[in-house]
Amino acid sequence: MSARHPRRSLDIAIVASPVTSVPAAAGGAQAFIVDLARSLARTHRVTVYCAEGSRVPGVRLVTVPVPAEASRALVLPGGPPPASIPGVREAFEMMFLELRRQSHDVVSQHAFDAEAFELSADLPVLHTLHLPPLIPAVVDAARLVEPHRLAAVSQASRNDWERAGVRVGQILPNGVPELTLDHDEVQAVGLIAGRLSPEKGVEDGVAAAIQAGLQPLVVGAPYDPSYTPDLQGADRVGPLDRSELRRLMGRCAVTLVPARWEEPFGLVAAEAQMAGCPVAGYRRGALPEVVEEGVSGFLAPPDSIEDLSHAARACRTLDRRAVRRSAQRRLALAPCVSRYERALAEVAGR
Repeated sequence: MSARHPRRSLDIAIVASPVTSVPAAAGGAQAFIVDLARSLARTHRVTVYCAEGSRVPGVRLVTVPVPAEASRALVLPGGPPPASIPGVREAFEMMFLELRRQSHDVVSQHAFDAEAFELSADLPVLHTLHLPPLIPAVVDAARLVEPHRLAAVSQASRNDWERAGVRVGQILPNGVPELTLDHDEVQAVGLIAGRLSPEKGVEDGVAAAIQAGLQPLVVGAPYDPSYTPDLQGADRVGPLDRSELRRLMGRCAVTLVPARWEEPFGLVAAEAQMAGCPVAGYRRGALPEVVEEGVSGFLAPPDSIEDLSHAARACRTLDRRAVRRSAQRRLALAPCVSRYERALAEVAGR
């Protein structure tokens, strides 16, 4: 049997939060769930449990209505813990009632909600921790899970969880799919992409791009309703389809990732490199794991706009073909899916 599929086919349930549909503008985790589900479905029977309005082509979905006041349940890094919304628990109960009726071999759980941990406690489940230990109720729930059933998306994130008293048995870094790109002329544009939320450092990215002699271009949707970034001097585009964003990355000189929090992974940085676009970011969280410094980008001391602008300038000296090769070697989706297959098979006892 090949190394790509070392064990027999599994019946896999993938759980996403009912608070938002997948994929969504809320963050990289939702996009990754789509990629993972579609890839696993080529060999395994896969069902995604998610919110109404979700789209995962070629994969069976079981959906529940988005709870009323779901926006109040969104995690706002740096803000207070999300409110407890009765409708969220009801949505999870509906999900898990159907999930149990289907009797899957294993559950790949990606929701960052305490209810998802509690309601799956007696199931063969692998929880992927896509966020830092921000929410006390989630941290408390995760402490009750056996370490081999918890996976972080980077070593940096695993360290954060273990400092919070949660033992995490596995690291399963995200991967991104390859995309055939046109060889368009590279423009003197500094791209800042992702949700518009304070921890993403959008304003730092705009200022650093201008200092580096680049035209800032901000792509993304509002996320934190209390946050209105100052985008003076920048061009602005709403959220784009992922393939459109990747093609845009292929035309931009640099993608800036000025994270102002402990970034658990950094999917935008990974996608940019896969498009051949070098990354300038802050040396924080998982970005030193995602960016191959000196090959696919440069990192600056956290919160130093001047150093970030120097990193952006240095990125323009890099060979874009080498940037893409680095991403293909380190950040491709296929090896990521193989790691999930092995981890899920182990949890399922196969």
